[in-house]
Amino acid sequence: MIEGELARNQLLSLPELTEFALRNNPRTRQSWLAARAAAAGVGIEKADLLPQVSAAYAVTRSQPISATTGAVSPWLTRFGPSISLNYVLFDFGVRGYQIESSEYRLLAANLTHNRVLQDVIFQVEQAYYRLIGNDALVRVNRQSLDNAKTALEAAQKRRESGLATVADVFRAETQVAQSQLNLTRSSGELEKARGQLASAVGLPVNVSISIRPLEQPPQITEMATGISDLLEKAKSSRPDLVAAEAQVRAAQANAKAVARAGLPSIEVSGAGGHTLFNDNRPAGSNYSIGLTLRIPIFTGFRDTYSARQAQVQAEAAEAGRDALFRQAEVEVWQGYYDLTTATSSISSTQAQVRSAEQTSQATLARYQSGFGSILDLITAQQEESNARVQQIQSYLDWFTTLARLQVAVGASDLLKTAGGAK
Repeated sequence: MIEGELARNQLLSLPELTEFALRNNPRTRQSWLAARAAAAGVGIEKADLLPQVSAAYAVTRSQPISATTGAVSPWLTRFGPSISLNYVLFDFGVRGYQIESSEYRLLAANLTHNRVLQDVIFQVEQAYYRLIGNDALVRVNRQSLDNAKTALEAAQKRRESGLATVADVFRAETQVAQSQLNLTRSSGELEKARGQLASAVGLPVNVSISIRPLEQPPQITEMATGISDLLEKAKSSRPDLVAAEAQVRAAQANAKAVARAGLPSIEVSGAGGHTLFNDNRPAGSNYSIGLTLRIPIFTGFRDTYSARQAQVQAEAAEAGRDALFRQAEVEVWQGYYDLTTATSSISSTQAQVRSAEQTSQATLARYQSGFGSILDLITAQQEESNARVQQIQSYLDWFTTLARLQVAVGASDLLKTAGGAK
């Protein structure tokens, strides 16, 4: 889908880029394949619930020697099929706990895949908003360059009229050069952001991606829930937290299975075969069935250390789960107050831009009329440019902080209404 849009130089939206990333980012394929491997692991463990049947076809050629007379008999060839069956009747729940452990590992793998999808979406959002911000910054720097050129023209005219010194012209030229440098740097950052977005969606970095620019200020909305509700929501919504709990359950079930591996087990076995000869001897069939009580007596303390290792691994999984819970709480806590700060700063930057723009226009008009100094004009233009850059940064901070908070909570319904650029 994206390739066709790129061929037609279409402007892509965030949903289109996200859809393409979920289908093409290598991380999504990697996590999906890991989940499929875990599903196969469940089947492997369940195979022990079924009897193990094997078949063979043997051909033997021998020359028997009589044990009493030492006479050598003619060569004898035996051949024929055989079949054997083995099945564990009772093992104190070892197979059950092994299956339970594999099923929890499968659940953890599926949840991890879901978390990877969220991470990929967040990665695309970050790259998308960074590209939008750098695109807006290029436009601001281009406007600043135009303003600096206007100031240079005004300074040159005043110089020709004898109302300004050559130093004023030099200062204006310096400001034009600085504005040109800022534009060049921001253009480079724009291309870097474009490459990062291409990589995030699973494309080579040299693929040019065009996005819809931010034509108007986004609508900033309030949080739908408080910090306490977000903390509780994260415990049930974040796939990696639920996956960590599943890993703990898997480790605990594995510890129980390993602890019972040294206990006795009851096995049933059976075999059957049909033997044919190369001479005139009649063919024959043989059958057998047996019941075995297998009692491990001494294995070099292998079972003891295996059980101890499995128990420690289960405790380590619990510690990892608790550490992840604490980390998630910190991420939600910081994300919430970062978003609150970013929301408050937007109104401040909007007022700052309006004031700086009016001041710059008034100072330019005074300077063109023969009043004021070039330093006042340059200062006013710099303040306007800085205010616009801060406004762009405030919007970028709001979007990226919101995306980060959504990943920290594991949900995307944190606002009363959707943000403008989404």
